[in-house]
Amino acid sequence: MKDTDDTLFIGGHWLPANGGETYTCLDPYTGQTATRASAARTLDVDRAVEAAQRAFAPWAALSPHVRGDYLMATADAVQARAGEISAAITVEMGGPAAWGTYNVKVLCEKLRFAAGAAYQGLTGEAIPSNTPDRTMMAIRKPAGVVVSIIPWNAPALLVGASVPAALVVGNTVVMKASEQTPLTHTLVTQCFADAGIPDGVLNLITNAPDNAAEVVDALIAHRDVRRVHFTGSTQIGRIVAQKAGAHLKPAVLELGGKAPCIVLADADLDRAVSAAAFGSFANAGQGCLSTERIIVDRSIADAFCDRLAALAKTVPYGDPRRDGTVLGPVINEAAVTRLREMTEDAVARGAECLAGGTAEGRVFAPTVLKGVTSQMRVYQEESFGPMASVVIVDGPEDALRVANDNDYGLSSAIFTRDVTLALDMAKRLNAGMSHINGTTLDDEPQIPFGGVRDSGYGRSGGAIGFEAFTEIQWISIEGPNAGRYPIAE
Repeated sequence: MKDTDDTLFIGGHWLPANGGETYTCLDPYTGQTATRASAARTLDVDRAVEAAQRAFAPWAALSPHVRGDYLMATADAVQARAGEISAAITVEMGGPAAWGTYNVKVLCEKLRFAAGAAYQGLTGEAIPSNTPDRTMMAIRKPAGVVVSIIPWNAPALLVGASVPAALVVGNTVVMKASEQTPLTHTLVTQCFADAGIPDGVLNLITNAPDNAAEVVDALIAHRDVRRVHFTGSTQIGRIVAQKAGAHLKPAVLELGGKAPCIVLADADLDRAVSAAAFGSFANAGQGCLSTERIIVDRSIADAFCDRLAALAKTVPYGDPRRDGTVLGPVINEAAVTRLREMTEDAVARGAECLAGGTAEGRVFAPTVLKGVTSQMRVYQEESFGPMASVVIVDGPEDALRVANDNDYGLSSAIFTRDVTLALDMAKRLNAGMSHINGTTLDDEPQIPFGGVRDSGYGRSGGAIGFEAFTEIQWISIEGPNAGRYPIAE
């Protein structure tokens, strides 16, 4: 196992950065040092990618079920280290124990799903030919070295968005840890090592925030890198897309969201309020799937808002180490400032703050804003905090108009007893995912996860999720009676 500062995992070994540099990240709740990690630079990137490239051919040559067995063993190792991983998530990004437990659960599910789909991810097809004596097929092959750039907000769970699928179809991976959660990512990487994964198949880079641009540039530009998977903000996603495009590297981008939750007049209010609160407040609202806009029919708006505000006032928040805490701190002081300013802007422009709107240190209280309009910042901007913003509308078509009045398009929800209407509305929503009578904050390993518009492109999960990590090759076989080519006659 690594020393405190040796957080680069390259070619099967824990190593310090080439220059011996380290950096520290802070506990969001206490403001004290949480962890110290190696601060990788360009030379370390080269070492990691070269190790992955050396490991690629022998790893790709293994039978799919053997690669799947390694992922199954990794899932067992993650489960065995669940307490360590959960504790690291608490100290590094402020998630209470329940958030750490959920991260571990979903990562294990994604590892086991990928392991079980090892053959599915490489299945090609036979293609009929116009020439009778010819056989044709399209096969899928692993692409090569994959770069996976992981964020801090769900640091274990989101390893599962790309790494298991990339590995099981025969790629090798260089994983770039979030600057905020290096310990969490080293622990998850150690689980792969515990499972005996061959040297160089999975490599880990940790870097200081000041070196992030340099490290990402080097990863994308390296000639042996063939795929990029990025989960993070739309702002940084645009930069990654530009750099990947310049090097002709296909990329999957899982970016920000402003998920609408539509509540129609006939909705089950208890269920809708519960789902909206969960979607808005879980993980302190720090998720691309978090419910950012609650669009409520005017006829039920008062009742809905009263219930939501009453529920918000009961959510336990504060120290994430305290038993029973549901909502911990947001990630840094800048996030607190942004949330406070968004609240003040909304109130100044006519919204009612029915709950919250205040902060204790870096813990922002669960907040409910009623009467949000398009003139307010919170209507368009991603809050990325525990903020339930209620927009009041008149009927289904007005609700759909408001829901689509945004540049993001990741998750969405519709609450109504009229499922036929909800299905019609879901088809017309600008969203990669829609949930009828369910929360926006949802994921399963077997579904195609991803968004449209400013929420990115490409999909993870399910059968389609393997496609991003494979190349398609057309192969034709001429039969014994194939005719000669005209130029030879």
